[in-house]
Amino acid sequence: MMMVRKSKGLGERHKRVLDFIEDYQRKHKHPPSIREIGESCDISSTSVVNYYLNQLEKSGHIERDRKISRGVRLTGSTPLGDMLRIPIYGRIVAGEPILIPSSDFRAFTPDESVDIAMSLMPAKEKGKDLFALEVQGESMIDALVNEGDIVILKPVQDARNGEMVAIWLSDRNETTLKYFYKEKDGYRLQPANPNFKPILIRKTEPLEIKGKVVMVIRKVDRYM
Repeated sequence: MMMVRKSKGLGERHKRVLDFIEDYQRKHKHPPSIREIGESCDISSTSVVNYYLNQLEKSGHIERDRKISRGVRLTGSTPLGDMLRIPIYGRIVAGEPILIPSSDFRAFTPDESVDIAMSLMPAKEKGKDLFALEVQGESMIDALVNEGDIVILKPVQDARNGEMVAIWLSDRNETTLKYFYKEKDGYRLQPANPNFKPILIRKTEPLEIKGKVVMVIRKVDRYM
């Protein structure tokens, strides 16, 4: 028998995830894994799948048993409210900088996006032209930013000391995610991991700030 659920207030991706969980459970008599949900809903990042499941749990659409790998159960529903769709432009290394194909993050073709409830966004960031990047590397783990996490960024061209930003180093054709500090002779890009050294940039070297981190979507491997 098909479960009747209220889906008002949900984003398109949330609805697709819910529909797949219902269909899968009806056919197989047990819930799907995170990887199965991602494959069916065209979401390549397990971090993004896990984010949707967390939001559906908070809204009362599902329940999750974190002690087991397929611990998802459909329940009633409560609207999540207005949704904000944010494009994911690619990956950014949180370790050493890496080569990317252009000096502009927007050169990435957004093959994915993430829907975020407006109620969860910082008030001053609502309605902004936000974008997202998937983190690769471990240099920011002490800031609770790990491999596979998704960082939501606000486009900016300047930053205050201590803010976490995406930096483009045009003469090196490299980009990186670090804490930003202005110093007497240049800039310090500080990791949040004692196993990594800061990146020191002279004032004569070009440096472009592309975005400031305003939210992190965590990846939780044990849910797969």
